[in-house]
Amino acid sequence: MDGRVVAIGADHGGVSLKSSLVSWLSDAGYPVLDLGTDGPVPVDYPDFAGAVACALRQGEADVGIAVCGSGIGMSIALNRYHWIRAALCSDVTAARLCREHNNANVLAMGARVIDEQTAIACLETFLRTGFDGGRHERRVAKLSALSGPTLSGTGS
Repeated sequence: MDGRVVAIGADHGGVSLKSSLVSWLSDAGYPVLDLGTDGPVPVDYPDFAGAVACALRQGEADVGIAVCGSGIGMSIALNRYHWIRAALCSDVTAARLCREHNNANVLAMGARVIDEQTAIACLETFLRTGFDGGRHERRVAKLSALSGPTLSGTGS
């Protein structure tokens, strides 16, 4: 554990996996900002992706985790925010590489496509892996230069 605050959000399709990830994070000593949802009632994943993005933007959290049924919707929604580099991962190699090469700040996962044990292994790898920098810095800088919406939707 390194003291980073982890924001986590899920829609109804990811709520069960989110609960397991929150338990693992808490047991591992990570401060957790649980942004919901907390039950099976259908909700819209962009709302919870936005909550995770907002938490990172406002400095309430250092990294984010987002879970929906496939992970695709969450990753698409999150990457609309220019300060987010969300990576959809379903194995530890992708979780490691998204940090080493892309300096991803949000891990997205699909509860319907990944089992709990693999999701926890991806989460642990994501949190324990650093950015390699070097040749990757130029590429990440180009990603950061791409425009996207702000929380107010003004694009600035």
